[in-house]
Amino acid sequence: MIRGAGGEALFVRADVSRAAEVRSLVERTVESFGRLDCSHNNAGIAGSGALTADYLEEDWDRILRVNLTGVWLCMKHEIPVMLAQGSRAVLAPFGRATGAGRGRGAIVNTASVAGLAGFPRACAYAASKHAVVGLTRTAALEYAAAGLRINAVCPGWTRTPMVENAIAASPHLQEAHIEASEPIGRMASPEEIAAAVVWLCSDAASFVTGHAMVVDGGLMAR
Repeated sequence: MIRGAGGEALFVRADVSRAAEVRSLVERTVESFGRLDCSHNNAGIAGSGALTADYLEEDWDRILRVNLTGVWLCMKHEIPVMLAQGSRAVLAPFGRATGAGRGRGAIVNTASVAGLAGFPRACAYAASKHAVVGLTRTAALEYAAAGLRINAVCPGWTRTPMVENAIAASPHLQEAHIEASEPIGRMASPEEIAAAVVWLCSDAASFVTGHAMVVDGGLMAR
């Protein structure tokens, strides 16, 4: 789709829970494009639904490896690249860059509304996403003076394959109940979450760092 629209795109297969594969991913990116201005660390899995005391240890370990360790490994290899490169305007979604927005890079991590509140039968997922928020805020403070902005996006229910598979696999999740729980009355589209990520990466968000942006149709306002 990117190439069809006239852009450049590169796919590098990687398991974000494996350090060597993440390092290769970042290296291939820099080799291909010369620098790394923006990163959206978005890989995540939902895991099985079970009460905390019934949760399987192997499921817990896998979710934490992908959702938390994977985000940390990506940042671990992205940050040195961004620190080593010069500052420049990143994205200007409203047509022009502002000088105040120039920085060495912007990182957006995908957390969740489950990173801000408890979600029954999702202890590992909720724990991993709470940790992503804490990791994001800590790194934002560590690298703000160096010109890096690091934020998180916290989606509500979003119509993705992961959510649709979870609905199909669990008798505790019903699409009608999910939509009723959202004040807007529906799930988000992936494009609506992507728009928030693009804004956080852009120079329009030049004074925003350490922020966990909720994009949830009003779910957390209740």
